[in-house]
Amino acid sequence: MASYYVNKNPQANGDHEVHRGSCDWLPEPHNREFLGDFSSCRPAVQEAKRTYPRADGCKHCSPDCHTR
Repeated sequence: MASYYVNKNPQANGDHEVHRGSCDWLPEPHNREFLGDFSSCRPAVQEAKRTYPRADGCKHCSPDCHTR
């Protein structure tokens, strides 16, 4: 299990990236929202999409969920 966070600020393309807690690209605490502890990025991205429909996995820490 790993902790996952979503960036509250969208990327230039409108995506809100989902990061593992250990990611080098994890946003500052005031720019991220805790999603929970998950066994993979897929349920974390689904959780993020409840608030941010354009959520996508970080290409660095969640490449299996990075689609754009």
